[in-house]
Parts: sequence; C-alpha cells; structure tokens
Amino acid sequence: MSLALFPLNTVLFPECILDLQIFEARYLDMIGRCMKQGSGFGVVCILEGEETGLAPQGYARVGCEALITDFHQQDNGLLGIRVRGGRRFRVLDSEVQKDQLTVARVQWLEEATEQPLRDDDADLVALLKALAEHPMVEALEMGAEAAGQLSLANQLAYLLPFTELDKIDLLQLDDPQQRLDAIQQLLDELQGELFA
Repeated sequence: MSLALFPLNTVLFPECILDLQIFEARYLDMIGRCMKQGSGFGVVCILEGEETGLAPQGYARVGCEALITDFHQQDNGLLGIRVRGGRRFRVLDSEVQKDQLTVARVQWLEEATEQPLRDDDADLVALLKALAEHPMVEALEMGAEAAGQLSLANQLAYLLPFTELDKIDLLQLDDPQQRLDAIQQLLDELQGELFA
C-alpha cells in the first residue's frame, strides 16, 4: 500500500481530530489528490528535521492515517483542513519525490476490538471528561465519551501532554489495556516530577 506522508511535530491517534493549515505546494497537491480519490494520507511524527522546507530525514516508523472531514479557507487566505485519525500503519520504506513529498510503502497494523470499560478505568474516564472541558480540546469537538478501552486509550494518549517519543511508544502498542497501563505509568511519573 502506497501512502503520501505528512510529517508533523505531533502524533495522531485513531478517531482523534487534528486541525491543519496547508500552505506548501506539495501538501496542497496531496490534499487535492486525497479529496478527488476519497483517500487519506499518513501522519508521522518528525524526529529529525522541520515541518516546512526539505522533507525531514528522521520520522517515526509508525503513524496514523488522516482522513479529511472538513476544509475551509482561513482568514489568512490559507487552506485549513480538519482530519480524523484512521488506521495505524508501519512504514516499510519510503522515497522523497522531486516536490519533496514523501511517499511510503506501508503495512496497516491490526486494531484490537473495542473492550468495555472496567471499574479500574474510572479515574482515567474522569480525566478524559476533565480534559474535554478545556477550550482547546472542546474546539476539536471530539466529545468526552469513551466507547470503550481502545477509545479511552487513544483519546488520552492524544490529548495528554506527554513527549512525542512517549506518544510514539503508545501508538505502537496494539493492546488497549497495555496502552492504558502505559498511560497510567506516564501519569504517575508526571505526578512524581510535579511533587519532587
């Protein structure tokens, strides 16, 4: 499967919402093609390089498909798009085209089935509800309801202020329970740092 990549300084998770401002020719062309074909593109986190200019050399080998749900011209005249995270993928190999667009051969990763929330998840569910009240999160219109463990894990991993490397690690975990456990561990570490 061939997929155009959009390397960013962020990690997208399935079913999560990301707003982007598009101004570089390579990405305007890519968005045009995606909209004509009804397809998505891949968001990967930059590890080395910049979002603009030359294609970054270093980026995470695991990413998330981005499906365009809305677009509009912004006040500054640039194209604004809203995407929803789709399937996770692993980059097998990639090439940079003349226009500096990176196109990768990807393998889709298996998604675990949604598991019901457990009593142990109550604190994390409450945390998601609290996060949803923040104006920046509210603007994404993701809602504060988790359909189950997978949905809860994806939303928390996306919204919490973890480092990009931690988020990449979370995105690679296939099992929702493992992802929730890892999130809880990261939260405990954050709290430890706050009270140290």
